[in-house]
Amino acid sequence: MTIERIDLNLLRVFDAIFEERNLLRAGRRLHLSQSAVSHALARLREALDDQLFVRTSRGMEPTARALAMAPALRQSLQRIHETLGAPTFDASHTARRFVVAANDYLTAVLIARLSRNIETMAPHIDVVVRPSTRIDLAEQIDVGRIDLAIGIFSEVPQRFGAMPLGRYDEVIVVRQGHPIACRTAQLADFAAYPLLTVSLGGQEEGAISGFIAERGLARQSEMFDRHALEQALAREGIAPRYRVTAAHALAIPMLLRDTDMLSIVPRPLAGEFAQGAALACSELPYSTPGIAVRAVWHQRNTDDAGHQWLRSQVNQAAASVEALNLPMV
Repeated sequence: MTIERIDLNLLRVFDAIFEERNLLRAGRRLHLSQSAVSHALARLREALDDQLFVRTSRGMEPTARALAMAPALRQSLQRIHETLGAPTFDASHTARRFVVAANDYLTAVLIARLSRNIETMAPHIDVVVRPSTRIDLAEQIDVGRIDLAIGIFSEVPQRFGAMPLGRYDEVIVVRQGHPIACRTAQLADFAAYPLLTVSLGGQEEGAISGFIAERGLARQSEMFDRHALEQALAREGIAPRYRVTAAHALAIPMLLRDTDMLSIVPRPLAGEFAQGAALACSELPYSTPGIAVRAVWHQRNTDDAGHQWLRSQVNQAAASVEALNLPMV
């Protein structure tokens, strides 16, 4: 006897007969007629050269061969079911590691809320945060090293899924005691005071029009809308002075301390700064379309139960960020 002669469906019939000890009940369990079960048992008997079950007054009694093979066969069928069936995901008990890519600003305002939200409901789940500023971000998603990337993307290739998380406008932050800290900012202030900006990647990394394109995924290279600023100032004949360009948004409070520089940041980040640093916030004296933040993942993970749970938790964290109220001068 070789395995090639065995129809694996016959093994399901064997397991049902072994469990039920009755051909009729086994058929009902498998949604088969009694004659179909009898025919399947006959084929299995011939393939294995053993009666397997003997009809008695107590039902279908297994032979010694059937008793010997039943436990291992049941385990094998269970493994097949677990492999091919839809996996279950219970956040309260599942141990799983998710890798999320985000810059330091989004880590501070969004991932921090995500971590707090899942701390009690998913005690065995770990979240690893990688920098989204790496130039091989799309490749890392492609090869499965990053589960979810959160950021500002102008283009998302079809092989990736995407979910909007909110649209954030920009505000000005300055040190407490700055000359404009007690009034609304004006365009003329950009002529009087230099700027502190954050760049997440420059021309050396392929940045074009404020975005870095890599393997079809175009991600933001600057944390503010440079075009909107320079367009507004050009109408007033003002050329902005970019005194300091930093790579990390969370360094802004220290860089603004004891200086008269202005910095333009997303509103949620200004809210975090206002809570923990001696900074004042002011509305921009010009309009911007706002920055759309999205979560991006590979399409192969779209229907994964654990990944769906992660995306729902990120979405909830993003909703709490949008609900922030920021005090302005």
